[in-house]
Amino acid sequence: MTTTGTTATAPTGSPTSSSTIRRSRLTKIVATLGPSTTTPETIAKLFEVGVDVFRLNFSHGTHEDHGARLKVLREMEARTGRPIAVMADLQGPKLRVATFANGPITLMPGQSFRLDLSKEPGDTRRVGMFHPEIFAALTPGTDLLLDDGRVRLRVESCGPDFAETVVVSGTKLSDRKGVNVPGVVLPLSPLTKKDREDLVFALDSGVDWVALSFVQRPEDVAEARKLVAGRAALMSKLEKPQAIAHLDEIIELSDGIMVARGDLGVELPAEDVPTLQKRIVRESRRAGKPVIVATQMLESMVSAPAPTRAEASDVATAVYDGADAVMLSAETASGDYPIEAVSMMDRIARRVEHDPLYRTIMDAQHPDPQQTAADAITAAARQVAHTIQAAAIVTYTTSGSTTLRAARERPEQPILCLTSVIETARRLQLVFGVHAVHTEDIANFSEMVQKATRTAHKDGIALEGQRLVITAGVPFGTPGNTNILRIAWVEAE
Repeated sequence: MTTTGTTATAPTGSPTSSSTIRRSRLTKIVATLGPSTTTPETIAKLFEVGVDVFRLNFSHGTHEDHGARLKVLREMEARTGRPIAVMADLQGPKLRVATFANGPITLMPGQSFRLDLSKEPGDTRRVGMFHPEIFAALTPGTDLLLDDGRVRLRVESCGPDFAETVVVSGTKLSDRKGVNVPGVVLPLSPLTKKDREDLVFALDSGVDWVALSFVQRPEDVAEARKLVAGRAALMSKLEKPQAIAHLDEIIELSDGIMVARGDLGVELPAEDVPTLQKRIVRESRRAGKPVIVATQMLESMVSAPAPTRAEASDVATAVYDGADAVMLSAETASGDYPIEAVSMMDRIARRVEHDPLYRTIMDAQHPDPQQTAADAITAAARQVAHTIQAAAIVTYTTSGSTTLRAARERPEQPILCLTSVIETARRLQLVFGVHAVHTEDIANFSEMVQKATRTAHKDGIALEGQRLVITAGVPFGTPGNTNILRIAWVEAE
């Protein structure tokens, strides 16, 4: 049973009160805020039409810009009584060529072209590239991709401060275009000086997720975890093919994974990206870590009121794969139709989730439970909920582990999460099917059952007389200690 319809009521209550907006889909939507979506009215409309997680892109804008948007979000959270997740997306190292003396140049395939550390403006024979780390990693035969792959150079000879290359393809190159080095692990930390300053600001401001760019190795994630120090959940962005060789370790060290297909598509053959996307989603789901599919999902809606059919199919594919969330970037940050883009993504996700094939796929892809009581009970909860056609599965959690375990099963019912920790409620807004409610601390299981049934009714998740499947860990406060399953009847207050 998949819920239908949209529930939305006037904003009332406090941060610990019941929901004012309940989504009618299980897949979540992440939207990026930017120049097109700055005013409180626009942000409120994005939330109303379907955004679950708001992304602050630190590649653009100032701390003041991001702080002002975060203030709007926290005021909206207080007004609506709904936990709202905020993600700070760090820029990471930006590898670029320098500038040219006389503007853009024309290249010819087969011609020689030099990259070096000289600060002299470039010309048709050479240009500066102020990244000694790149030169240190190059060997003859290495390919360099410039301007998102529009120009391809092949290294003929190189040293610590230069690379003599030949132009393989591409005819135009202009100032400060990006550089990619496919197949090479660069000796670079994913955290630049700017990233570290942005991270301090984001954590002090109270963001819920930090997205780490330029992840190449497990050590990159470990470095970021040490700096975050538990103050936010850590999302590893998989945009470098080098990370795929360490996929399992990176997933294990991360709280969530983002499939950043833009850069993956630059450094990998286009035909490899769809299968890699499916692999990353599958492995993240198996590990019980939330996974986002991102980049250019509805790209044409930056300037058009409707997507292409291919874009609609792209979003649908991510939903069929069982991704926790799909993400909008420029579509909402700088596009002309941000509200329409979110509405379209919402409609596509709901349509897919009502397709009988979707449930067939989800049921065929349940990860095998681990040999623990917690996994056994959570897997049983999904089966019981299906058998009795329960309105929802209810979890009570402090750390979020019980709820994440339930979401890993991809049940057909929504997951009503009760937690006394507001940070946990916010972070779980990203997770498949979760309707998180920040509630007062609960003393015992009986009180939890009563709270669950009344909250489910008040939030429009279940009607009076319907049944809930409830899981929890007793004694309360022990993370991951799921050891109780109960069926309860919904009652009104």
